[in-house]
Amino acid sequence: MELNLHRLWIFMQVVEHQGFSAAAQKLYMSQPSVSNQVRKLEQSLRVTLVDRSGTRARPTAEGEVLAEYGKRVFLLAEEAVAAVQQVSGLATGRLLVGGSTTVGTYLLPALLARYRERHPAIECDIFVGNGEAVQEQLLGGGIGIAVVAGSPHGDRLVVETVLDERLVLVAAPGHRLAGAAEVTPAELAGARFLLREPGSQTRSLQEQVLADWALEDVPRADIWGPEAVKQCVAAGLGLALISEHAVGEDVRAGRLAVLPVVPAPEPRPVSLVHRRDRLLSPAERAFLTLLRELRHWPGELPGPETHGTDE
Repeated sequence: MELNLHRLWIFMQVVEHQGFSAAAQKLYMSQPSVSNQVRKLEQSLRVTLVDRSGTRARPTAEGEVLAEYGKRVFLLAEEAVAAVQQVSGLATGRLLVGGSTTVGTYLLPALLARYRERHPAIECDIFVGNGEAVQEQLLGGGIGIAVVAGSPHGDRLVVETVLDERLVLVAAPGHRLAGAAEVTPAELAGARFLLREPGSQTRSLQEQVLADWALEDVPRADIWGPEAVKQCVAAGLGLALISEHAVGEDVRAGRLAVLPVVPAPEPRPVSLVHRRDRLLSPAERAFLTLLRELRHWPGELPGPETHGTDE
């Protein structure tokens, strides 16, 4: 038996995208070419790897085994590249950083701009998704390092707190409680709350805060992404618990108002995350160094000081 790595990669794309046509688009190949390469791989291994009977292509039992080993093969290849790059240091390379939605939108761009000032030869890319999507990419090897809200759990992950951030309750500027010196949870009974989508770490914290305020039964709606949440709040569709860093400019510009609820939500950690078994490249290690130097997140709203680690 012979395992052709090019055909293995094509097969992996078929599995990931659940179809030959979708894989062909991803690979810039024709659908017949993709099918032919997978068929040749099956012939070389003398097994059927893809179940073609349904509307979506799915791996057979043998295909699932090969797909798991395929992930390890290509992750090892990435680590080999990282090991080679260690010889040349930061003279060239590329950095891909994952970020949960709030972190990826409001922290990483400024942080990577600072990184590029130090290492202009390194190209930088950002993957942004909710916490669930970022963790899936980390575990699958799609990204090597990420900065996320909260503290993900998993034996395969190394998690290090680097900053804290607060959730604040925002309303439209004309809300009846806007401008109040202090708001109690009882005054929010019956208000409509706009929550982030399921799978977001912010959503979990929003629900915990509502429970702490004894507001579990308030009317609520699901809104996908912090920018959409802010627009809905400004339009008067409800209140929202959202990161202080997502609304700083909006509050200063008068587009949103912060309602100072007592007790305030507890700060949540912002964490650096990478796989325990992955060798980090020089570019990734340099990013870790920069991140660990942070003590404040730019554009903070007045309130408890945000801090980093002392490491």
